[in-house]
Amino acid sequence: MAKLILNRVAKDFGTGRAAVSDFSLDVREGGFLALLGPSGCGKTTVLRMIAGFETPSDGSIHLGERLLADAAQSLPPEKRNMAMVFQSYALWPHMSVADNVGYPLKVRGISGDAYRAKVGEALSTVRLADYAGRRPADLSGGQRQRVALARCLVTSPDVVLLDEPLANLDRHLKQEMEETFREFHQRSGATMIYVTHDQSEAMALATDVAVMSEGRLLQVAPPAEIYARPEGRIVGGLIGRGAIVTLPVMGGERHLEWDELQDALQAANTDGADILVRPEDVTIGGEGARATVESVLFEGERYAVKLTLGNGQTLRAYSRVAVEAGETVRVVIRAGWRL
Repeated sequence: MAKLILNRVAKDFGTGRAAVSDFSLDVREGGFLALLGPSGCGKTTVLRMIAGFETPSDGSIHLGERLLADAAQSLPPEKRNMAMVFQSYALWPHMSVADNVGYPLKVRGISGDAYRAKVGEALSTVRLADYAGRRPADLSGGQRQRVALARCLVTSPDVVLLDEPLANLDRHLKQEMEETFREFHQRSGATMIYVTHDQSEAMALATDVAVMSEGRLLQVAPPAEIYARPEGRIVGGLIGRGAIVTLPVMGGERHLEWDELQDALQAANTDGADILVRPEDVTIGGEGARATVESVLFEGERYAVKLTLGNGQTLRAYSRVAVEAGETVRVVIRAGWRL
């Protein structure tokens, strides 16, 4: 395996607006990168260029020292040693689990003991060794997804590409499959690139998150860093459930403490800097600024509360105590991040 490098990659389909522009990214060997962004932002186009299904209009893609593609040439998908998992699983219903997993080996002319060993190892990695003789129709949705993962693993790919594989699953099965993907990555050691529009999936699964918008890469960082220190309003608004408020804060510090924020909240002036405030950093009660409760959502162990400040700006908070819409409360902001 080797590092995957995208250098100033662009893709233009001739529509008048580039699908991907000036996109540069290094995916570390053995990493799990989530490519996150809203629908239509270009993330699937990036994945298809990595896989070899699309050719870049500009820039280059390398796997280690090997050139995969640039504007003049593109290595065919079958010569890139990559594997792809789709939303539909793409399993043959008339074939057993073992035959589905082993199909890429047959295409490559591998048979006999080597074939059986590779299939057995791949099925063991996804904990389906006892299901080798079953048909896909006999499996749950989660088990079929694991068969698709085993089929990826059987050829020892340099990179595994996943295009929104959990998009059609219910919440319970999504949680089960998130655990399966994490375990698959740990046991296989494969480099994985996971396309999703769901920030909770990206944050739960990936070692690094790359955020896209309108064909451009905005930020790449580990989940904890991108949550705590997003670059700009788009990333701050896309990650987590925070609110962005404009406050008259002074100085150049990006991490702001409660005392400076409380002074700014009390000011009538709303000109100033954009500040991202996470709901866990807002306390309802105390000697804070006045706010009106706009809505309350019961989440079992807590209430998710939407608040409106006197100047019309919105905050979000969590509360262990029930509050009601229309109620006037006081709020304290303990921390914020200047965007």
